[in-house]
Amino acid sequence: MSKIQVPVAKNEYYDVTFEDLTHEGAGVAKVDGFPIFVENALPDERAKIKVIKVKKGFAFGRLIETYEQSKHRTNAPCPIYSQCGGCQLQHLSYEGQLGFKKKQVEQVLTRIGKLDLTKVHVHPTLGMNDPWNYRNKAQVPIGEREGGLVAGFYQKRSHDIIDMERCLIQQAENDDIVQAVKSICETYGIRAYNEEKHKGWLRHIMVRYGLVTKEMMVVFVSKTADFPHKIDIIKEITTQFPQVKSIVQNINNKRTNVIFGDETKVLWGEEYIYDKIGDVKFAISARSFYQVNPEQTKILYDKALEYAGLTGEESVIDAYCGIGTISLFLAQKAKRVFGVEIVPEAIEDAKRNAELNGMTNAEFAVGEAEVVIPEWYKQGNTADVIVVDPPRKGCDEALLKTIIEMKPKRVVYVSCNPGTLARDLQVLELGGYETVEVQPVDMFPHTTHVECVAKLTLI
Repeated sequence: MSKIQVPVAKNEYYDVTFEDLTHEGAGVAKVDGFPIFVENALPDERAKIKVIKVKKGFAFGRLIETYEQSKHRTNAPCPIYSQCGGCQLQHLSYEGQLGFKKKQVEQVLTRIGKLDLTKVHVHPTLGMNDPWNYRNKAQVPIGEREGGLVAGFYQKRSHDIIDMERCLIQQAENDDIVQAVKSICETYGIRAYNEEKHKGWLRHIMVRYGLVTKEMMVVFVSKTADFPHKIDIIKEITTQFPQVKSIVQNINNKRTNVIFGDETKVLWGEEYIYDKIGDVKFAISARSFYQVNPEQTKILYDKALEYAGLTGEESVIDAYCGIGTISLFLAQKAKRVFGVEIVPEAIEDAKRNAELNGMTNAEFAVGEAEVVIPEWYKQGNTADVIVVDPPRKGCDEALLKTIIEMKPKRVVYVSCNPGTLARDLQVLELGGYETVEVQPVDMFPHTTHVECVAKLTLI
């Protein structure tokens, strides 16, 4: 069998014009129709590149010299941007990022979902007035270098920690506490966990911050259940940071990249801190899923509420309800909301949050949405509106089948992955629904991630 010929070769140089960005934020250029992916390149730029790896259907290149720059190119303000894997788009203006995210959504809706964009209105991406310092949760790995502790994010494509004092997308309060806790631990001789040797004690420091309440939680993720100098370290933290309301330890003794272990215990203060999204208050534990950008979360949920079209008479099902964030937003306008979530602790949090807000029209059940909701349907329970907010893999086939059989008047699909959103919209369209509009929301500025809310109506 003859070897397939490709028009580029490793270590060769080419002059190219970039046409697009990949979903990972790399520039896309073509040589005789053959795609080459290059980091730090932008559409409309002319450049010299060096091919560094060739695959069967594409290649990877390195930017050598830029002849013509994009009007959207900007200088990344973060001093470690080129090394850190946390952000991918700081070299693209914020206006350019919002345009890229809308285009990304449109491309997958047509390519994967086979949707006709003359009939589906994809709105411009809703961005932030100030797209910096938005993350309310920091999960920072700890390492050692030259006898001292380092705290920072992993370098691109590695587990080498880049020591940093500031992350420009984190709340400044989180950065302050991470640095202070690192320094305190260093003073008391705390040893960092070593992945390769499976030795040491401190694996991660996690900080949670309530944007509205200003309450903070510090979580130590350790290899073992002991806590050297616990009383002294807690006293130092609480003296320096009176806004800290909770100090927690999570024990993870496994050889794994997963951050949390199974055991979590409160060392000092409360089990929860509190925050608000709009008028709804939430209790947040160390392991609660709570959106990391509450300002944009309100925009996302307001849009979901708008698309649900509630008058106060509707019965609503919220699949993949988590700690009840969307459910309780819907409960403000619905007659009844039923939430489903596979994680028992999340359902306990959801019930607590309903009680916290005095909402008696929201009920929550533990189980897989694709099992519980079909069972409800068999028992004769239906809904006027179904809201889904699935993980990145999208909705289970059995759930989509039940939605089609149940025939709610409207489906609101909240998505963190445009690709699986497009796939599932096609299934629902074939089942008798029409996608009316899709609203991209920029929950994670300077990264390639984009969230969407889609509105579907029964034909």
